[in-house]
Amino acid sequence: MAGRGIPAEQEPLLGDRPPGSREWNIIETQEHYKSRWRSIRILYLTMFLSSVGFSIVVMSIWPYLQKIDKTADTSFLGWVIASFSLGQMVASPVFGFWSNYRPRKEPLIVSIFISVAANCLYAYVHVPASHNKYYMLVARGLVGFGAGNVAVVRSYIAGATTLQERTSSMADTSACQALGFILGPVFQTCFALIGEKGVTWETIQLQINMYTAPVLLGAFLGVLNIILILIILREHRVDDSGRQCKSVNFEEANTDEVQVPQGSIDQVAVVTTNVLFFVVLFIFALFETILTPLTMDMYAWTREQAVLYDGIILAALGVEAVIIFMGVKLLSKKFT
Repeated sequence: MAGRGIPAEQEPLLGDRPPGSREWNIIETQEHYKSRWRSIRILYLTMFLSSVGFSIVVMSIWPYLQKIDKTADTSFLGWVIASFSLGQMVASPVFGFWSNYRPRKEPLIVSIFISVAANCLYAYVHVPASHNKYYMLVARGLVGFGAGNVAVVRSYIAGATTLQERTSSMADTSACQALGFILGPVFQTCFALIGEKGVTWETIQLQINMYTAPVLLGAFLGVLNIILILIILREHRVDDSGRQCKSVNFEEANTDEVQVPQGSIDQVAVVTTNVLFFVVLFIFALFETILTPLTMDMYAWTREQAVLYDGIILAALGVEAVIIFMGVKLLSKKFT
């Protein structure tokens, strides 16, 4: 493929390499290979930041909700937590459909921008004189809507990797997602040292405390992610052997690409995988919803103690998840 900035005269990577090595049965230039993996790694970062956006405030939502709106109860907390997932559920097919017909940069950048704006809204939910809990509900729902880009990320990585690379790459994607779940509560735990009062920027009515500092960090990382996508991400699609394929997502036409016929989809496998993924997220959502109010009631923890200790607990669970994903990656290399 003579892609953007890639010399056409470069020889494809062919050779007598054993199966499983990068060069085995892969017809692409060295420059294309580097560009493909730079793009994939940027999407690893996107997956990581999406998870951070979910978990960075998960331990402090209940204490913050109690502080800004005395009428909020645990039932409303459930709706605030669920709003993230509802937003993601609505956005995922929208961004997925969008990415089928347009360059995937577009839904990625728009979704991240929505998350950045929603994080900024979350930092200001204390300002209105009333109905603050509803502003928080909207903010978390929009963060979830922005997180609908997970579907785009996974489809891009699946389409931009060879059969030998795919399982390992998807494991890396899940590891980045789990790492986001780990470091989100870690960031929250570190910001707990600021305290509830923190500092106030009177000019713009911005309070920087243990509740708002994490989302402001998330907004900053989101802007950084947009910049990296604009600069580095390129459209790539290869078949199972590594041959470059035509795709509606490519930014410019290429006569060197081949059109690979699509095989049939194992519907049972797809449904089974989705059900398992649903069960995993269902359990996690239940756990993270009740953890903070439960520990505050059972152990008489203050709001600051709950944010600190529950953040440590969730971070420890995330470490366990990453170890499991790395084990899956090693086993996939051994048995595939």
